[in-house]
Amino acid sequence: MTFHFKTGLLAFALLGSTALGAVNAQAADKEISWIYCGDSIDPIHVKYIKAWEDKNPGWAVKPEVVGWEQCQDKATTLAAAGTPVAMAYVGSRTLKQFAENDLIVPIPMTDDEKKSYYPNIVDTVTSGGQQWGVPIAFSTKALYWNKDLFKQAGLDPEKPPTNWAEEIADAKAIKEKTGIPGYGLPAKTFDNTMHQFLHWVYTNNGKVIDGDKIVLDSPEVLAALQAYKDITPYSVEGPTAYEQNEVRAIFLDGKVGMIQAGSGAAYRLKDTKINWGVAPLPLGPAAKGQGTLLITDSLAVFKGTGVEDKAIEFAKFITSPGPQGEYELQGGAGLTPLRPSAQVDEFEKKDPFWKPFIDGISYGGPEPLFKDYKGFQNVMIEMVQSVVTGKAQPADALKKAAGDLEQYK
Repeated sequence: MTFHFKTGLLAFALLGSTALGAVNAQAADKEISWIYCGDSIDPIHVKYIKAWEDKNPGWAVKPEVVGWEQCQDKATTLAAAGTPVAMAYVGSRTLKQFAENDLIVPIPMTDDEKKSYYPNIVDTVTSGGQQWGVPIAFSTKALYWNKDLFKQAGLDPEKPPTNWAEEIADAKAIKEKTGIPGYGLPAKTFDNTMHQFLHWVYTNNGKVIDGDKIVLDSPEVLAALQAYKDITPYSVEGPTAYEQNEVRAIFLDGKVGMIQAGSGAAYRLKDTKINWGVAPLPLGPAAKGQGTLLITDSLAVFKGTGVEDKAIEFAKFITSPGPQGEYELQGGAGLTPLRPSAQVDEFEKKDPFWKPFIDGISYGGPEPLFKDYKGFQNVMIEMVQSVVTGKAQPADALKKAAGDLEQYK
C-alpha cells in the first residue's frame, strides 16, 4: 500500500476539518481513542481498560470495534487525512510503512522490556534500530499429521517427519498408497501463501532481508523453494485455489495427510474424530534449530493527537505480562504466548500440544518489514505460484523475486 498525502479529495478533507480537528483535540486531550480489530472487545481487555482508568483519573480509553478486514485501512485513512486515532491494532508487517510515512511515533523499549519476550519477538516491531509498536498478539506454526492416513500408507503413525526429505517422502507415500493428498500446500493469491513459504525459509536458516540488503537469492531460500516444488505433486491438487484456512478445513475433514497450521487447529481438532498429532515443523538441510515464522500484531501509536505519551503508557500496560498473559492463555484463541513464564509452563502441561509452537521460537524469524508491504507480499506470492504451477524453475523465480523486491525495501 502506498500513501498519497494532501492530494485531491484528501486535501479538501484536510482543509475542511482544520477547525473541527482543533476543537476535537482540545475536547479529547484526556481521551485515548483505540481502533480495536474484531467483532467485540475481549472481556479481559475491558477489565484492564477499567483498571488503567482507575489508576489514571481524568483519562478515558475509547475503543472503537472495527471488523478485521476494515480496521487497518480505517486507521491508515484517518492518519493520512490528518485526523488520526491515538492508537490502533495493526499487523506488525505495516510498521515500517507507517514509520516511513511519518504517521506513527517510536515506542522505545528498555533492555528489561526486550528481555522479557521470547527471542526474536522484538525484531518483529523493529526497523532502523527503533521499536514502532508493542506486540499484542503472536502466532507460530507446527506440523499436523493424520495418523490414520500414515498407517494406511504403511508409515509409522507415531513418527512424523523431522526434515524436508522425510516430509516429501511421507507425502508421496500417502498420495500413492491412499489416493489422498499427502500435504496441504496453500498458494492462493492471499497473504498466508507468503507466510506459509516463510516457515520453510526459517526452518532452513534463510532470510529475505538483512538490514536494507535483499538476501532472498541464497542457497538456503533456494532449497526451500525447490522443496516446495518437490512436494507439490503430492499436495492438494491445484494449490493456487487454496488458502490456509481452506487447507485446514480439508485436514479437519480427514482428506489430507499433513498441514502446517497454528494452535487454533488443535482446539478445532478436539471436536473431530481425526486421529491426529502435532510436531515441530520439519527442518531443511541448513537448519540450526527448530524454526518458524514469527507473526505479531501490535499496538501502534499515531502521531499528532497530543496524547502520544499517555497512549504509549497505556499500550505498554495492556500488553504487560499480567494482562497479556491472561488474554493470550484463555485457551482456544490460537495465540502463542509472547513471553516465557510459570503461567505458560502450567499451560503447556495442561495442553502438551503447545510445546512445538513454543519450541520453534528460538530459531524463528520475523515477518520482514518493507516500506511497501503489499508490494513485497505480491512479489513473494507470484514467486511461489510460478514454481508450484510449473511456470518457472526455482532458481529463476528466486532471482526475479530478489530483483523485484529492491523497489520495496
